[in-house]
Amino acid sequence: MLTERQRQILSAIVDDYIRSAEPVGSRSISKRGNVGFSPATIRNEMSDLEEMGFLEQPHTSAGRIPSHKGYRYYVDHLIPHGIANQEVDVLKLFFAEKMQEMEQVIQHVASILSNLTNYTSIVMGPEMFNTTLRHLQIVPLSDRTAVAIIVTNSGHVENKTVTIPEGIPMSEIEKFVNLLNARMQNVPILQFKSKLYTEIGEEMRSYVSGYEELLTMLNGVLDQGEEDRIFLGGTTNMLTQPEFRDMEKVKSILDLLAETPALVKLFTGTGAGIQVRIGSENTVAAINDCSLITASYTIEGKNLGTIGILGPTRMDYGKVMNLLTHLSKDMTLVLERWYK
Repeated sequence: MLTERQRQILSAIVDDYIRSAEPVGSRSISKRGNVGFSPATIRNEMSDLEEMGFLEQPHTSAGRIPSHKGYRYYVDHLIPHGIANQEVDVLKLFFAEKMQEMEQVIQHVASILSNLTNYTSIVMGPEMFNTTLRHLQIVPLSDRTAVAIIVTNSGHVENKTVTIPEGIPMSEIEKFVNLLNARMQNVPILQFKSKLYTEIGEEMRSYVSGYEELLTMLNGVLDQGEEDRIFLGGTTNMLTQPEFRDMEKVKSILDLLAETPALVKLFTGTGAGIQVRIGSENTVAAINDCSLITASYTIEGKNLGTIGILGPTRMDYGKVMNLLTHLSKDMTLVLERWYK
């Protein structure tokens, strides 16, 4: 349990470090009008905070920086609230515009967030997580081509022309489809591929000839549309952050942002409301030096999508969390107008 003085000093250090990206010393903290402690007192408290794991001392610098534990305490207990009026005005203007398609809204949200924060925004489109299979159908067009049709629980229909693997008769394709409809109904589309290869792979092998070729064919259909439901803004904003001067580190993050399945994994288990994952709390190693803040947008209690901001652990948490709170509420209102 931190004392009130330690809380004040930790909050001041986090605020200063977010702003400057430089280790914070006791003298700069003592000059803040809202602290009111001597440099010696602050130094002692900084040493105690470091011992408790809330601060770190990089290299031989006299200053300290927040640790992941320090950021977590700051987010949970000390974070300031409110965003600037001009940012609220930008959001109001955006949602006052007439937009014809949900995709257009999502693209604009990603762009606005990255511009307002100078971090990377990731917006998962409606139903990215909750869409399940209702029905699969493969309709032959010729000996070697067919249309694969996927109908989801929301009534959304996706179709794609596919090439039928050579030497596989339509009767085998029908068995393949019937088995999938029986065993995979109501399975989330995002889990579909993994379950295909794990839970019913052996059954497929003994029941359907050429099932591996058919799975490859189906994968092309499942991949379609995933990228269309994920929108990114400011993907190269990491390059402007001083802590990411290591190009190998930046490259691993940019590679991650280019991979749809990896992005989906980032958001797995984020849950409702505002969620903050700091550093190693993220399950993907490439962003262990980053923080990810997410918010869901809903209609009638059903999560239709998620908005995320990815940035360094030295992130302006208060600003981002409040932006996402406003945005998720506004997105929910837009969805209610469109879908009710």
